[in-house]
Amino acid sequence: MKYSKFFGKTFSSLSSEIVIPSHKLLLKAGFIAESVAGRYYMLPLGMKVQNKMVNIIRNKMDKSGAMEMITPVLHPLELWSESGRDSATGFELTTITDRRGAVFALGGTAEEMFVDIVRRYNISYKDLPFNIYQFSTKFRDETRARGGLLRVREFLMKDAYAFTENEEQFTKLYQEMTEVYFDIYSSFGLKAKAVPAHNGFIGGDYCHEFVVDSQIGETKYLTTESSNYIAHEDVAKILIEDINSNDELLEIQEVEADRAKTIIAGSEFHNLPINLQIKNVAFKSTTLGLVLAVIRGDLDVNVTKLEQDILGLVEGDIEPLEDSEVIDLLGSYPGFISPVGIKECADSKGQKVTIVGDSSLRTIKNAYTGSNKKKVDLLNVNIDRDYTLDYEGDISLAVEGLKAQNGDVLKVNKGIEVGNIFQNALHYTSKMKGADFTNSEGKLAPLYMGCFGIGIGRTLAAVVEVHNDDNGIIWPKNIAPYQIHLVNIGEEEFAENLYNELIDAGYEVLWDDRDVRPGVKFADCDLIGNPLRVVVSSRLKESNQFELKFRNSSDVHILSKEELLNKIQDFYAN
Repeated sequence: MKYSKFFGKTFSSLSSEIVIPSHKLLLKAGFIAESVAGRYYMLPLGMKVQNKMVNIIRNKMDKSGAMEMITPVLHPLELWSESGRDSATGFELTTITDRRGAVFALGGTAEEMFVDIVRRYNISYKDLPFNIYQFSTKFRDETRARGGLLRVREFLMKDAYAFTENEEQFTKLYQEMTEVYFDIYSSFGLKAKAVPAHNGFIGGDYCHEFVVDSQIGETKYLTTESSNYIAHEDVAKILIEDINSNDELLEIQEVEADRAKTIIAGSEFHNLPINLQIKNVAFKSTTLGLVLAVIRGDLDVNVTKLEQDILGLVEGDIEPLEDSEVIDLLGSYPGFISPVGIKECADSKGQKVTIVGDSSLRTIKNAYTGSNKKKVDLLNVNIDRDYTLDYEGDISLAVEGLKAQNGDVLKVNKGIEVGNIFQNALHYTSKMKGADFTNSEGKLAPLYMGCFGIGIGRTLAAVVEVHNDDNGIIWPKNIAPYQIHLVNIGEEEFAENLYNELIDAGYEVLWDDRDVRPGVKFADCDLIGNPLRVVVSSRLKESNQFELKFRNSSDVHILSKEELLNKIQDFYAN
């Protein structure tokens, strides 16, 4: 391809708000262009990379025994109603109505569509297991699109859906797909980690995110120095050490407390450790009304655990109360909320409050906390005697410096989520009528299910985040847009002869044949990031030699044509 005729060339003028390296480099090098927030044109350079990634994924999926198909992008909304996800998704569902009045969801994920097609066939246990997948455009009405391809509202996804007889059969397939995913990411030059995470709106009992370490990533996960523990912050568990649970119970006291509203202020005022304080965080729920989360003072509330694991609500159902709402709705006072008597306070405002307590409350005796009155605290507060809980469980947030349940100290890492795999079990097939198979006893049983996704765009962006330098992108050779970037300094005919010879040999060549300064060509070459740069110049023509430079090295090789062709062949043969 001649660069003079290429659509989507490099440019240097970018908004100062664009700071994430992959976003900046993909725009500058001409791989993508923004349409509107969260939606991008994939330009010819970008399409070449994306298509190569898709082909690699397709080959590895097919090799695993999975079968490719495609579903419509518009999903009949009644299918989402069957599964209950029309009002229970972790993103705002986009719907459209056609001229006949039929309502459709723009597909954000396709579990219902795959269950619907599978249930139309008389599946026998002899047909199982099977895994079917697609590459299709997905739509998610993200609240805040950011980071170029890292968080978008429209994107290409490889999503696969496996159907099995039972958990045992699925567990084997789940492990096989885990290995396939590691193989896929490795082929892109990425070191991905499988991080246990929360299923969220997908449903099921467990899942793993595939995460590539990066400080610009939105995924936070916890691990230890020995690396024998890893978990997403949404599900990470901590060691809750006993403080003084064997102490004798003391009589509760009400005391004046002229202090600020913070946990630290309470500790300093009473000259007591933070871990003997009770922290109270008030929320309002669309489903339940008011919710009070109660936890030991040295810990924080994990909203995902509270909302989804304990209360069984959908993501985004609860949000913190404003200070004015603490007074007007809860009948308490900001910074002085207490589980003691809170139900009566809320009742006085015509409200109901659900109290959820963390397991850490069982590790302390004679704690201190607010009193639901301004500048008044309670001392010697004890669970069960002075207050009771509606729900009790793990709602603690794992943070750096705390201990994992094995006793090792936790540290926080950040990364880019490039894919995920889910166990759905019977989450969909038990809700969608007819999603059954005939078992070996001739009886109908619900299909056991799982799903496996790879975001193509965010994986592409992750490759750029990992493989770049101050001059531009450094593409792994198997997904680079072109194998060779040919640059001529004059000597157009000499360059064209080499160009044609390389094309005839089967190589993908981008020839910068523009009439511009050599420095401009070299800069664009580095920015685009093809693996090999070959330079033709008048100086080298005299000795029938060529300059070869690898993108990931500063070394320059002066070679004869035979040496050049052999070097290129060896590079792509390995």
